[in-house]
Amino acid sequence: MLTFNDVKNHPAIRTYIEKGNAVLGELGFTEHGFAHAGITAEMAADILTALGYGPRTVELARIAGFIHDIGNCVNRVDHAQSGALMAFTLLSAMGMEPDELSEVAGAIGNHDEGTGQAISPISAALILADKSDVRRSRVRSRRTIGIDIHDRVNYAVMDSRLQVDTKRGEVLLSLTIDTDISAVMDYFEIFLSRMLMCRKAAEYLGLHFGLLINQNRLL
Repeated sequence: MLTFNDVKNHPAIRTYIEKGNAVLGELGFTEHGFAHAGITAEMAADILTALGYGPRTVELARIAGFIHDIGNCVNRVDHAQSGALMAFTLLSAMGMEPDELSEVAGAIGNHDEGTGQAISPISAALILADKSDVRRSRVRSRRTIGIDIHDRVNYAVMDSRLQVDTKRGEVLLSLTIDTDISAVMDYFEIFLSRMLMCRKAAEYLGLHFGLLINQNRLL
């Protein structure tokens, strides 16, 4: 049975993540390398663990989270779909069974807000994890903060946490933003579509999506 460590340490997969991050660097995007892959993987796994899903489902969510952005090495446009096709090829060659492979590829193919939606617990957890990874360390250069709103907003986030509260039936994204760097409205200007996607993903899992910024409840 294919494990997360098998996938994480596969030379080709690591190359595609590295190359995809380099492509996005050339295009002016924030970090999409091993840090984002690892954070997304563990966050997706934590969400399903908190909700009581079985170990194998959790492992598949961790795998999907780690490789969800490999399509960026082809093109940023439709990277979710190209990444899903790459996952089919790679994971099949590594011996993953078709029923699991379809779950992982389906989650990857539906993680982008332009074309995707939650179609399974794994895909819903991937969406929530991916869209919640907002942090200062994703900014590649401080020189762009003044001219690029995405860099400015990410750099302003001093702390970011996504937590599942099963008693309240909620998944809550808590952010601490330095408003001397970026206004809270800047966050909504660029991330509103992502937050709406998170809300639908949370609903798929039977949860409410909440957003807390600087201790103020906004969603």
